[in-house]
Amino acid sequence: MNQSQKTDLLKRAVLARGNAYAPYSHYTVGAAVLAESGKIYTGCNVENASYGLTCCAERNAIFAAVCSGERKLLAVAVTGPEGGEPATPCGACRQVMAEFAAAPDMPVIVSETGGDPEDSIDVTIQTYRLDELLPHTFRI
Repeated sequence: MNQSQKTDLLKRAVLARGNAYAPYSHYTVGAAVLAESGKIYTGCNVENASYGLTCCAERNAIFAAVCSGERKLLAVAVTGPEGGEPATPCGACRQVMAEFAAAPDMPVIVSETGGDPEDSIDVTIQTYRLDELLPHTFRI
């Protein structure tokens, strides 16, 4: 994945974060996934008063890709709340990523950014491999 693709993915995640519905935790997250087709799909976290029904940004982005017919993902970018630490995906999101990752070493880019996607991408960026974040993937 080149730097231009990484930057574009992070910008899309920041824009998606702006749509987050987080009235309970106030922890807004945006995600963007790069599918094998070259298309980018985004998602944000959506909370619910019945907290177990909340869905993370990463899964919403992946599910949007799957709903559009995608089955293989090349990269995932996640951005947490403005001014916060980089947000790594939760265990459920990591397992869903593993289900659709084109390769076990798929890059998972996490970032803390400011509010403007045009000038805030380089605040804090960490890139992990999916197999680093989820070393013992559940498989059937």
